[in-house]
Amino acid sequence: MKILFFVRSLELGGSQRQLAALAGALARRGHEIAVVMFYGGGPNEKALAGVGVRLIELRKSSRWDVVGPFARLWSIIRAERPNVLYAFLPTQTTLAALLAPFGTKTRLVLGVRSAGMQADHYDVLSALIYRLEVTLSRRADLIIANAEAARIDAIKRGMAGERIVVIPNGIDPGIFRPDSAERRKYRRQWDIADSSFVIGLVARLDPMKDHRNFLNAAAKFMQIDSNARFVCVGGGPRDYFQSLETYAQSLGLADRVVWAGEISDARAVYNAFDIATLSSAFGEAFPNVVGEAMACGVPVVATDIGDIASIVGDLGETVSPGRADFLCAGWVKMRQRLMDEPNLRDAVRQRIIVNYGVDAMATRTEQQLMNIV
Repeated sequence: MKILFFVRSLELGGSQRQLAALAGALARRGHEIAVVMFYGGGPNEKALAGVGVRLIELRKSSRWDVVGPFARLWSIIRAERPNVLYAFLPTQTTLAALLAPFGTKTRLVLGVRSAGMQADHYDVLSALIYRLEVTLSRRADLIIANAEAARIDAIKRGMAGERIVVIPNGIDPGIFRPDSAERRKYRRQWDIADSSFVIGLVARLDPMKDHRNFLNAAAKFMQIDSNARFVCVGGGPRDYFQSLETYAQSLGLADRVVWAGEISDARAVYNAFDIATLSSAFGEAFPNVVGEAMACGVPVVATDIGDIASIVGDLGETVSPGRADFLCAGWVKMRQRLMDEPNLRDAVRQRIIVNYGVDAMATRTEQQLMNIV
């Protein structure tokens, strides 16, 4: 098959890592793969080096640079004549549905990768695109959701259930694995002692990730373990970061929270944690950070959003969103489990290897695409 993926960029982010992993796996199986994107130069492009995937940049200069990139996208779709045009995330799925040619053999596939998004937290354009995605999804030959929660939410929003299949994300255990040297590397960089208990949150600075809930839980946990440290990895708008930093200071966490910013070496980051956590209030389907941390042997405590509970199973802890007391209690319970269950880290990693490998994701995707071509 000739498959043209469409994504905003291959910057840092879970969906971007998933697209790169899938594109690479399908290319290694002999398919002709190209990735078209608005912005080039993202760190996930490195994962596609040497596997025969072509990268096509639309050279979009800003959010409001519209006419030229859209015209180039229209021309590329027609010049490439792919068997499958597979778009990731709402803006790209909406544009793909608008620009996909009628009356050709190109099949349109939309990737749905969130559940329960609350559009009122975002600007008017984002909310409009979120609604348009549903209307234009009627053009899709196939809709692939990365979690059961995403499938259910898509149907509630108005997408055709008979065209939606669930293919969970794939985690590469060869990339995401335990590494004691990397554990020490970032702890030294963050000035955190090897003996400190570290709770880490890998998430972009966005309302859906509910960093305030994380900070409130951290303040409560400090009353139990005054030597604990907390790490936030991820970038976002400067003013939003400053508001969170100020809030952390108001909670007495100024010297206890590390704002690490964006870090491309995700494996090393996970290995620096004792517990990985996710405090999201809404919007999650299959958060990559959960599977990636677990593949590194790091147990997860997270809010019960999307498919997180089924991913972690009885090897993790899930709590109600928006409840800092529950999140803190989950951390306390997991810290005790780590002391009482010496094989917990190995079991956590094995769960991902068995249930959520990249090969399984690629095989399922390949089968579904071949069914519609």
